[in-house]
Amino acid sequence: MEEQDEKSLEPSPKAHLISLMQAGHPWQKAAAMAGLHISRSTAYRLLQAMQTRGDAAILDGRHGHPAKLREAVLQWLVTTCRANPQTPSRQVQAVLQERFGIHVSIGHLNRVRAQLGIGNHVGRSKKNSKRPLLLLNLSGRKALVLCSSSPLRTRQVC
Repeated sequence: MEEQDEKSLEPSPKAHLISLMQAGHPWQKAAAMAGLHISRSTAYRLLQAMQTRGDAAILDGRHGHPAKLREAVLQWLVTTCRANPQTPSRQVQAVLQERFGIHVSIGHLNRVRAQLGIGNHVGRSKKNSKRPLLLLNLSGRKALVLCSSSPLRTRQVC
């Protein structure tokens, strides 16, 4: 616990760089002393941002797209889809919007569901699949081989 308090009191490398540059050190020496490998323009851009925005300029926030499926949402998704794996992603998307207030694309939902093994596409053949689909009759013997997903195109040999 004391280690966390000590780390929070230490200035970040960016803050150290700024303080060294404001003390009159050249940017190369200040960057080397702070342990940063940055360009001249980045160092001066950081100095200018610190002067205009204050401490907010040196905060390292998350870069890129924010994660939408956080732990609580993922747990709900797993329990819901394991209970009803045939639920279409469109319905899951609507419930996520209503319950958690987040919009997740159907493509992303399908990727996450497939990655977790809780997708609703288990056992289906793809639209243009060249693999034959075997159908079993009531006695458990092979009855018909479908060469496509359309029941109109049934052949014995594909």
